[in-house]
Amino acid sequence: MKNKFLSGLKYLFLFSIGLGLLWLTFRNENLGEIFTKISKADPFWLGASVVLAIGAFYSRAVRWVMLMEPLGFKPKLSSTLYALFLGYFANLAIPRIGEITRCGALAGREKVPFNSLIGTVIVERVIDLVMLFFSMFLVAVLEYDMLSKFLSDKVVGPLMLKFSFLQNPLVLIGIVIFTGTFFFLIWRFVSKGKSGKSESALVIKIRGILHEVASGFKTILRMKNNGWFIFHTFFIWFLYFLMTWVCFFCLESTAHLDMKAGLFVLVVGGLGMSAPVQGGIGAYHYIVSQGLQLFGVSSTDGIVYATLVHTTQTILVVVLGIFALIMLFITGKKKTENG
Repeated sequence: MKNKFLSGLKYLFLFSIGLGLLWLTFRNENLGEIFTKISKADPFWLGASVVLAIGAFYSRAVRWVMLMEPLGFKPKLSSTLYALFLGYFANLAIPRIGEITRCGALAGREKVPFNSLIGTVIVERVIDLVMLFFSMFLVAVLEYDMLSKFLSDKVVGPLMLKFSFLQNPLVLIGIVIFTGTFFFLIWRFVSKGKSGKSESALVIKIRGILHEVASGFKTILRMKNNGWFIFHTFFIWFLYFLMTWVCFFCLESTAHLDMKAGLFVLVVGGLGMSAPVQGGIGAYHYIVSQGLQLFGVSSTDGIVYATLVHTTQTILVVVLGIFALIMLFITGKKKTENG
């Protein structure tokens, strides 16, 4: 009961941070003007971004199946896609729980071991992180001065200011002692499990997950179609880029921006969505609206663009999540009836 209460407080705290960033973004803006501009967005390009997003989801599902095949499992693509939709839907409620949700949904439907699925999902997350850094590298090559200025003024600078208390030697000593004690206790815990007749359930569980993660990475080397896996990895991020870029044409204020601006917004938006808040709320709005100002877009128009994109993608995830729930229920019921 205590753990559930603490978890609830943690997620409430994270949600509060998101709302705080949202307030920080909108505090000096005319909400009526923002909603008026959003209502005038070109529906054609907005629809195009939705189609591209669905294409990225489909490609991601195909890639996930490819990660499972070397482990000896080949779930239905439809079930994999529904589980993926459900995972994105769950992330809107609790950050990072979507990975567990989609693994649980697919494990129950296709009889794939849960730990094996967790391993493949962690591999996916590592690959996504690599692709985000690769995109940052491209932006650094194309717009080095702009990216460095943005990170310095809008990311690193504010963080250094907020955590300036860390420069106090006593605080640093306290952090070192706390960190050392923390890892010492973990080492003692694991060592106790090794030396005893039987290891604790937690140690066994952690080792099982680490083993499956290692197996997940090995699957990439054992794939028969490594080329297709690499293709889908780059294709997913190419579609993400197109989703970002075509949304520029929804608004008059951003229609003049080029592909380099689209790549820049993809990167800073990715950083915003990586924040541990529900659905990137607040973090995405703030960082994207700030980034667009570097391209001559006003603060208000930057917020309009960020709100339009984030709201559209959130609605899409909700619709697809509900659709996935219905389809998983229907197909599960048919499977039960057919014995």
